Amino acid sequence: MEMKMEFLRRLPNPEELKEQYPVSARIAQIKQERDEEIRAIFEGRSDKLLLVIGPCSADHEDAVIDYISRLRRVQDQVKDKIFMIPRIYTNKPRTIGVGYKGMLHQPDPEKEADMLKGIIAIRQLHKRAVEETGFTCADEMLYPENHRYLSDLLSYVAVGARSVEDQQHRLTASGIGIPAGMKNPTGGDLSVMMNSIIAAQHGHTFLYRGWEVKTAGNPYTHAILRGYVDKFGRNMPNYHYEDLMNLLEYYEEANASEEKHMANPAVIIDVNHSNSGKRFMEQIRISKDIMHSCKVSPEIRGLVKGLMIESYLEDGAQKVGEHCYGKSITDPCLGWEKTESLIYELAELW
Repeated sequence: MEMKMEFLRRLPNPEELKEQYPVSARIAQIKQERDEEIRAIFEGRSDKLLLVIGPCSADHEDAVIDYISRLRRVQDQVKDKIFMIPRIYTNKPRTIGVGYKGMLHQPDPEKEADMLKGIIAIRQLHKRAVEETGFTCADEMLYPENHRYLSDLLSYVAVGARSVEDQQHRLTASGIGIPAGMKNPTGGDLSVMMNSIIAAQHGHTFLYRGWEVKTAGNPYTHAILRGYVDKFGRNMPNYHYEDLMNLLEYYEEANASEEKHMANPAVIIDVNHSNSGKRFMEQIRISKDIMHSCKVSPEIRGLVKGLMIESYLEDGAQKVGEHCYGKSITDPCLGWEKTESLIYELAELW
């Protein structure tokens, strides 16, 4: 039987889109310098704290740029201690597949999906962020084949809890040339996440966008702990001292096995999602709790490379169509004032 798909139109491939919306030499230079500094953090040559910080989803270009411009001013104040990678998440996984899927699908959250406008909008937004603030940003690698639309602009990608077991995500992460954070799956099984990290740290030959490609492996693939949901549907945290020691054991075990040998153990802790039970205010307490674990244990201090924080201009979340400027239309986020004071506190505590 014929496939039941309606082919609407052919979209430009990444090469064509990059030719149409090219990056300047200045952007390329900024990305190169920032990528080098991020690598130094993962390799332990720099002991700055990484903050992957920003809205749950990048829903409106102006509000996102406004937020990132404010981050820029704070970054300049804490640059000796903290290195920020703003979150510009342009595609959102949906638990049951319905609802707002992000700017890639709907450049205007109140209008129908338009993928052509979407790929242009996400490229323009990431470009504008670097041009206006000097920040190269993070995005979620929800669709591995779409990564190349932004590959000359991004400095970090996260592979989500629902994607971490997928072969194509693992193989693509092995060849992207920037840090890739692998989240633990929603069920919390750390061995799934570790297998993903090991797979992406090794080289592979595979099919990508109609090409046979070969990768050398990505030594900057690392863990993201985001909490999990237990069999009773309850949110359970995994950011505590004991959880971090447990993760360290996983890394040590992998390194003891010759065929699994991995690069430096590293984790970014997502202080929202199941770690906070989606109670966005808890991100403040959890961030400080992790700083305390780092203070009391040199091993944990070496393992923890940073935090992932969901933050926007206004506290909380709203429904699509409520039109509150700078307020999340997906998960609730920490508002600007609280974010700003948290960043200054983290700089003191680190």
